[in-house]
Amino acid sequence: MDKSGRYRNIVRDLLTRHAEHFPHHGEIRTLPVSDEKNDNYLLMDIGWDRTGRVHTVAFHVHINNEKIWIEWDGTENGITDELLAAGVPREDIVLGFYRPGRRAITGFAVE
Repeated sequence: MDKSGRYRNIVRDLLTRHAEHFPHHGEIRTLPVSDEKNDNYLLMDIGWDRTGRVHTVAFHVHINNEKIWIEWDGTENGITDELLAAGVPREDIVLGFYRPGRRAITGFAVE
């Protein structure tokens, strides 16, 4: 299996595991979204709570050029450590939510 295929499996597993957990307040469901054609994977919370409409992205991961781009991570503990534990090397993880000029200080890939 090529690197991108391996990373797809890792990200899908991460998405599936996180989708099993959902908010315990309001009428909110957790929605895993997989766009395998474009290699975008999102976990969303959708529904209603006492303050109103809930429509949030918990995390968004994109696989591009054999690297995993974390475009957004709103999870409590962060998914970076889970990717590292799954065997993804630091040099293949891009913290895309950092400005390009600041990515070098993260210890992860810059692109």
